[in-house]
Amino acid sequence: MLIIGLLLIAATAVFSALLIAFNLSGGPNYAVSMFGSHPFTISVLGAFLGGLALALIFGLGLWLMLGGAALLARRRRKHLAARHEARDAVAERDDMRGQLDDARGTSATDPSREGATRRPGPTRHRGSHRLHLPGH
Repeated sequence: MLIIGLLLIAATAVFSALLIAFNLSGGPNYAVSMFGSHPFTISVLGAFLGGLALALIFGLGLWLMLGGAALLARRRRKHLAARHEARDAVAERDDMRGQLDDARGTSATDPSREGATRRPGPTRHRGSHRLHLPGH
């Protein structure tokens, strides 16, 4: 939505600027010229209504752009909240593990515990971290 709104704003601004630049001579009825051609003839009322239409399209683009920015900000806040919640859960888990080990009198990394089995950590790819593209 953000990009579509930005494109609508840019398109209406460019179109309005080109119409003004190419049509500085006016009258009750005049031919609109753009890039050396005359696509249509417009009256004062038609020019006024065309301006209203361009203003409405510009407003729609601005509304879409602001809506997209708000949606992006909301998603970012939710993502950050989930990340903080996960970090707090990991910290709480580690605290509970420490309390449990203190109550037993052992540590989580003490291999001399009777029947202790060490869980392997996550495996990590030791090669390059770039994305592999087939055929390259």
